[in-house]
Amino acid sequence: MKKTAFVTGATGFVGSHLAEELVARGSYGEVRCLIRSRFKWLDGVAGITPVRAELSDLERLWDALEGVTHVYHLGGVTRAQRWATYQKNNVQATLTLLGAVAQAAPNTIERVLVTSSLAAVGRGAGAGNVADEETPLDPVSNYGRSKARMEQALAERHDMTASFRERLPITVARPPAVYGPRDADLLDFFQAVDRRVCPVVGGGRGRVSLVYVKDLARGLADAAEAENTAGETYFLGGPQQAHTWNEVKAAATQALGHGALTLPVPGPFVGAAGAASEAWGWLSGSYPPLNREKAREIRHACTVCSSEKARADFGYAPATPLEEGVAETIRWYREEGWL
Repeated sequence: MKKTAFVTGATGFVGSHLAEELVARGSYGEVRCLIRSRFKWLDGVAGITPVRAELSDLERLWDALEGVTHVYHLGGVTRAQRWATYQKNNVQATLTLLGAVAQAAPNTIERVLVTSSLAAVGRGAGAGNVADEETPLDPVSNYGRSKARMEQALAERHDMTASFRERLPITVARPPAVYGPRDADLLDFFQAVDRRVCPVVGGGRGRVSLVYVKDLARGLADAAEAENTAGETYFLGGPQQAHTWNEVKAAATQALGHGALTLPVPGPFVGAAGAASEAWGWLSGSYPPLNREKAREIRHACTVCSSEKARADFGYAPATPLEEGVAETIRWYREEGWL
């Protein structure tokens, strides 16, 4: 009997790739995707069943969850000006969804995959250290704090006398930085390289875990489908544990076909740049990827994680080398006119 998937955040960067991965597997009889208004990246993708609803619309949510076997929760916000926005969209919305799953699909649900983030670790691993699943959570940004609180809420006791993790087969995935086609957060970095002057903190020697979006999509699906991953948390990084930003720049210049000057940025300047960028965004009516919160993560948060537990438990094997992934990303940016 084929599985039935329900995906939140399906029109976003990672969610759209995951929806395509689930359809391509052929093992899902139906892939239901929560869509607020526009299909965005899913426009024209065959095999998608759109569900037009909000996570706060319990009646429609319960109808959409009836008979589902696998829930993939990727919905939420990655940047916002106010803590209340994170609380509503990353913490409370997750609890609302899980409550609806417990009520609407108690006899069919096989797994709920909830996405968190390496940002939840923050200072937990210490400067320059590598985070694993035993690392304490000490986030430095509101985004990271919302993901940490979301994870904590999964384990806390609720009205039905048991935590969601006791009542539902939940797997938590914590991706590090994700790159690939459709990503807007790392676009500024690649645009800077394309302009041949690339400002990087510390001269580009800082290390970061990166995962190509299609590798991550396969990893999320594999984690949700494995029998031994319920109740577990996993970091899902790339084939190499970490890269320096100079290595990322080198991959970009190779794909672009020209060089770029590295402009070292002292750490204290990052906070000022984040504040200035945020102020400009306020004037222009936007909230930019580089802001004070992001600057705090760049300066103080753990950026490297180990995926060894995922490899051991369900054979997680990201296969896209940095050079290949960056080349594909830049090719897509050019096709879409982003570069």
